[in-house]
Amino acid sequence: MIKLLKRLTVYKWAVFAVLILVFAQSMSDLYLPTLMADIIDKGVVTGDTAYIWKIGAVMLGITGIGALAAVAASYYSSKASMGLGRDIRRQVFNHVERFSLQEFDQVGTASLITRTTNDITQVQQVVIMMLRMVVSAPIMFIGGLIMAVSKDAKLSLVIVAAMPVLVISILLILWKGVPLFGKVQKRLDRLNLVLRENLTGIRVIRAFNRERDEQVRLTKANADLTEVSIKVNKIMAFLMPVMMLVMNLTVVGVIWFGGIRIDNGGMQIGDLMAFIQYVMQIMFALVMASVMFVMIPRAAVSAKRINEVLEMTPTMTDEGTQTADREKGTLVFDRVTFRYPGAETPVLSDISFAARPGEVTAVIGGTGSGKSTLVNLIPRFYDVTEGSIRVNGVNSQEVPQEELRSKIGFVPQKALLFTGTIAENIRFGKEDATDEEVAHAAHIAQATDFIERMPDGYEARIEQGGSNVSGGQKQRLSIARALVRRPDLYVFDDSFSALDFKTDAALRKALREETREATVLIVAQRVSTVIDADQIIVLDEGKVAGIGTHDELFADNAVYQEIVKSQLSEEEIA
Repeated sequence: MIKLLKRLTVYKWAVFAVLILVFAQSMSDLYLPTLMADIIDKGVVTGDTAYIWKIGAVMLGITGIGALAAVAASYYSSKASMGLGRDIRRQVFNHVERFSLQEFDQVGTASLITRTTNDITQVQQVVIMMLRMVVSAPIMFIGGLIMAVSKDAKLSLVIVAAMPVLVISILLILWKGVPLFGKVQKRLDRLNLVLRENLTGIRVIRAFNRERDEQVRLTKANADLTEVSIKVNKIMAFLMPVMMLVMNLTVVGVIWFGGIRIDNGGMQIGDLMAFIQYVMQIMFALVMASVMFVMIPRAAVSAKRINEVLEMTPTMTDEGTQTADREKGTLVFDRVTFRYPGAETPVLSDISFAARPGEVTAVIGGTGSGKSTLVNLIPRFYDVTEGSIRVNGVNSQEVPQEELRSKIGFVPQKALLFTGTIAENIRFGKEDATDEEVAHAAHIAQATDFIERMPDGYEARIEQGGSNVSGGQKQRLSIARALVRRPDLYVFDDSFSALDFKTDAALRKALREETREATVLIVAQRVSTVIDADQIIVLDEGKVAGIGTHDELFADNAVYQEIVKSQLSEEEIA
């Protein structure tokens, strides 16, 4: 919590204003019981109506000042806490953007969402309360105690007797409740994970009639969260009744012994009434403190989870200073080996090949051969374990990531579109692309036909995740997005799988003309997609099983022969 609260220095003037305003409010609250005692003892008892009106007007004025101070304190405390939350959320988001896929795998997307939303909200709430109560509670407690003693020191012993009971009760409740706060957040992570998987995988769930099984899974995650939340709230629910019981018993004790003091002539009625008010203020200060004791541990758990993300050092450093412009349009894998963190065996072993501008290099292999992993190494989603990758003649680790990725037009295996228009989605590849460039990219990607059939053409809206277009249309728009930036290196990660053979052939033919000065790397499952490539790299269990043209590989490469024969008939092969 301290690490996060240090960020409040940005809002030091707002915090300072809150402290001054809360001090003013607390002092006005402390002064009012004394004025009330004067009204009773000097006005009501003596029948002095003028005095009652006079002091009553003063009390109204002080109450007004206190109310204005409270409103202003609420405003500035909200401004500081909400600003803090905004800053932390922005910093977490910016920090997470620097993560490699390894860090995403380590923390989990669902947990990152919870930490960026729920956990930061917990911190915001406790900061609002702290700004108000960190000054108010001590002033009300100490000030109320001083004023109560000033009214009657002997009667103050009733308050002293009640304190140990109150403190012990609070500590016992916190001792039981605090360890459960961490469990609440972890189970909230689990609930978010299950819910996210259900929402993103709804098509698969329905296709396999797994709705009931998923309902059971969600119900269990929900029940686990509910169980621990109820357990926490049951423990914390004892806090307020215990506080109120001690408070009321203390008031009863004050009235009892105060009545005896009045009867003996050692105290006036007005002082007893003021004393009761000060007891209430002291007890209320303790109630506020106890609420803080409940909220701070929970917020501390959230703060720890936020700090875990902020302190996580990305495994991939961005310290490159070179410019990737030595050999335009070249890609070289030099004895590249890669293994995922914690894995015993490498996914890719000793991969070497060179792709040149104006040529199409294809990568093909069976499931699990390492094709997608190879593709993810090019834009540095992961860093190689051994060897090097050179883009435009420069080691990719010696180039700033932004510079490196600006040279690459990447089309992922799973086409992803963003909410907005078709034109906006294509311009995602090049923000300042003209209408002509957008239209040209769509034409090369074979997307013009279906775009022009839509009512608004390039201004047609794309729903979240591209739910209102087909899989093939999403892939073509994703390809157009890469084409519009006209990079030095095009990387297609199995990006033609949702296209029919006719569209696939037309697209590859158009790409030939469009990418004469760039390197094209295509990862594919279908032999028909790679058959015309200038060189085909055959992967088998993470190793290069062969490099050559279709005819060369089919003549003497057993792995490639097996792939071809599994997909094409004898007539097609001939």
